[in-house]
Amino acid sequence: MKIVVAALALATAPLYTLAFAPAPLLKTAGSFATSSSLLQLSSDPLVNANKPTELPDSLSDAAAIAANACHQLYLNGGSMTRCRVDFDTSIGDETYTTLKSSTEFMQQFVSSLSLACVEGVMQEKQRQVMKLMEAKSELRDVQEQMDEATAFAGDDEESSDQSDVVDKLTQREEELMQIIANQGFDPTADSWDGAKLRIYFPDEGSAALARRDWKSEVPSCVEFSSCGGVQVADTSKDSVVLFFCPRASEAEFVEQILYETEEKRGDELMLTVMVNPLLVDMGVTGFGMAGRRLRERLIDGLIPAYYLRTLPWGALTRVWPQLFTVWQEDAEESTGYRLIKAMDRLPSNPEVEDIYDIENGEMSAPGEGF
Repeated sequence: MKIVVAALALATAPLYTLAFAPAPLLKTAGSFATSSSLLQLSSDPLVNANKPTELPDSLSDAAAIAANACHQLYLNGGSMTRCRVDFDTSIGDETYTTLKSSTEFMQQFVSSLSLACVEGVMQEKQRQVMKLMEAKSELRDVQEQMDEATAFAGDDEESSDQSDVVDKLTQREEELMQIIANQGFDPTADSWDGAKLRIYFPDEGSAALARRDWKSEVPSCVEFSSCGGVQVADTSKDSVVLFFCPRASEAEFVEQILYETEEKRGDELMLTVMVNPLLVDMGVTGFGMAGRRLRERLIDGLIPAYYLRTLPWGALTRVWPQLFTVWQEDAEESTGYRLIKAMDRLPSNPEVEDIYDIENGEMSAPGEGF
């Protein structure tokens, strides 16, 4: 059954979604429900193969579009599909690492991808929505009872009884507030025994932080592992594997775990997605024969499912199978941006700057073929 991420996300938006202030270089005019890229990908994506890619409306919109593109790639290519997602809104700011700056996007991307690819996640989310609504309703009743109980004035024996009532209500209030804080997720009750989505972090420290901090942000089907070290996790139910910001120092492990997982899981492995991979580096792999062979074995076969990079003056984006597009900030446009170039390949950094200069009359356009 083809599950459309757009519909799923809209139907269950309160869960697995963080509050998000749109990045300065993402469109803010419009809403999650009206993104043209998302709506286009909800139908047959190949129909839009030669159409320009629109900018997303927000971070959550970008995450949902990226997840839908990966799912569509699986539907078109079958099991063991390999793809990549590149998301960078830092505009060259190196205050935070790539992993840190893309964590919020990754959480929402993982949630949307789980909804699309893992059977049972939608039902779990609906249960949590109901639990959240019930907790909010009960909390109002409990707080009203607490107000009445604390306002009650009587003799010492009656006051003692009321104190016991208040204590019980206070305890229940704390339990309900925890359920609400967890968006309906109960770690003691919501166990998962179905197919899993596994994320490999660059190191165990990052994976440990995710185990602690991501549990209420992503579905129960999500498991956290790290590159390198002794692998003790049960991977027999992994149906989607993600490598989050894998670096050149982890390239050997990434390649090993990729081949092993594909061999063990076979057709049960739907997707392998590399998010913001940096697997070729002069200081580690070099750009000579070793780097070229690694690229041929591991990187060149990755289908670019989604790409978004903000620029000092605009943005560069692409969603599979549409065209790469370069956008420039323009206050006169209703969206704040105007399209200045559409291409069927990812332009290099110098090409992107040349596109801007040509558009703004700072250099002459080259001959045909640019």
